[in-house]
Amino acid sequence: MSKIDELLVDVARLVESGRSNQMSLTVVAGGAVITGRLAPEAVWRQRVSEVLADSDRLADFSAVFAAEPKGESPTHLHFHLARILQGTVGIPETGGMYRVSIADVSAWTMGDVSYSDH
Repeated sequence: MSKIDELLVDVARLVESGRSNQMSLTVVAGGAVITGRLAPEAVWRQRVSEVLADSDRLADFSAVFAAEPKGESPTHLHFHLARILQGTVGIPETGGMYRVSIADVSAWTMGDVSYSDH
């Protein structure tokens, strides 16, 4: 997006301030459609850190995500329980953790987009 959508920044700012993880959003970024719930960056980082800490091979990376985010205006959306939509399938099936630059979002809508996993 050549000009960052301030409305989307306001949505991200509100998620950050309320520490809520209930805002559902669908975005198009880099040609991919990502749908899921937004989380505050600190909550997202904590969850990623926990997952990495539980891994024998990736535990060393846990500390990178455990660091507190800077208190600046949001530059990224932090999705959890999210899927990349590909045709009629959502990947991964159980939902994933995605960080998307607001500057890369070319379209967005409130709510999850339905898909069929059958």
